[in-house]
Amino acid sequence: MDIQNKLLGFFKSAVVGRSINVLLLRVLGVILFFLVTTLITQNFPASLVGEYDFSRSLLLVLGTLAIFGMQSSVIYYSGFLASMERLSYIKKVYAQMILIVFALSVLILLGSQLFRIEAISELTGFHLSSNVTKTLLAVFFYGVTMLNIDTFRGMDKIYVSEIFRNVLRYIFFFGAVWYIFANGETGRLVDVFLLNFVLLSLLSSIAVLWYFTRTRFKDSGASVTINYRDILKRSAPMAVSAASFLLMQSLDVLMLTYFTDFETVAYYSVAVKLTLLISIVLSSVNAVIAPKIAEFYASKHMDKLKNTIRRGTQLIFFMTAPVILVLALFSSYVLEFFGDGYSAANVALIILLGGQIINTFCGSIGVYLNMTGKQKKFQIILISALVINIVLNYILIPIHGMIGAAVATSVSMVLWNTVAVIYVYRTDRVKTFLSL
Repeated sequence: MDIQNKLLGFFKSAVVGRSINVLLLRVLGVILFFLVTTLITQNFPASLVGEYDFSRSLLLVLGTLAIFGMQSSVIYYSGFLASMERLSYIKKVYAQMILIVFALSVLILLGSQLFRIEAISELTGFHLSSNVTKTLLAVFFYGVTMLNIDTFRGMDKIYVSEIFRNVLRYIFFFGAVWYIFANGETGRLVDVFLLNFVLLSLLSSIAVLWYFTRTRFKDSGASVTINYRDILKRSAPMAVSAASFLLMQSLDVLMLTYFTDFETVAYYSVAVKLTLLISIVLSSVNAVIAPKIAEFYASKHMDKLKNTIRRGTQLIFFMTAPVILVLALFSSYVLEFFGDGYSAANVALIILLGGQIINTFCGSIGVYLNMTGKQKKFQIILISALVINIVLNYILIPIHGMIGAAVATSVSMVLWNTVAVIYVYRTDRVKTFLSL
């Protein structure tokens, strides 16, 4: 009876309820994502798919530099301001962040003009193309889109955030890919991928401004000032952490492009995308609890904080374990679904799943560090893991190809999660890892 009551209490909690709703939206997003991925892999040449995956990885890296960690700090500021009942101030913070994204995007674009793409290709042997320039032009729109999505989260419009992140983002892209395929214009794959973020940035910006004008914020009148320097100081460690994290997710693809060919990149990228089935649970729970962690920590409600984290970690683990098991047991069959040759990534997928097991066991450790003022420690941990990731990729990929890339990614993931969990438990006595 006691176990039954615990289970009922677990599923009736606000964190679990909202996390499951967010998860359903993200599952819909994953379905759309894999629909468009299947459409591309089964009907476009593998070399062209590889170019698309390369541009996608490059946009993630450059976009992370442009947004400079503000997608995380806007959530922190929302929780901080909510604890002071001054959430209306978030409008000014948001406007400052948009200007910073624009300035950084321009700097990235101007900085790239100092180097000729052809010269870099000749010097390094790296397979660069004209798509690099197009990707650079899309960086600002990607940054605005991602900032808007997390601004919705900070304003407690979690479902609106998820609709943009996981539904509209893929519906528009799917429609565009189908159009160019039906009209024999497959060479425009990278173009429609980048233009999708132009459209999303416009629509999400309109929605943010609409909510700012229609929402009635509680205002205690407490004095608060957050300037550009404060934003940059708060966001910088988060930016380094986010860049390090994304580099660990993208470097394997980028270095495979350097050492192998676009076909190998295409096969391996499908294995990486399959791990999204695990990460969507983690990100769904994080989307719900991140503002609460910031709010509870700022207001010193440690019991509420620990309870929120515990329930979140339990939900993450119990919902991802079956998915990992199914993918591991039927990995070759799942990969073959994407087309001939993709089963070559079978071993790589198994290795990546091994890293994801530890990732889910450790729970929302990264979010906890960023939302509790420990972003500098998180930065150091991730930079160290990134260095290890680069070294392992450089050593293993030339010898073992995509298997080496998978090993490098999984090892670095296990290391940073383990070190971060131990640090948090020793300093705050908070268990972000699985505990019943």
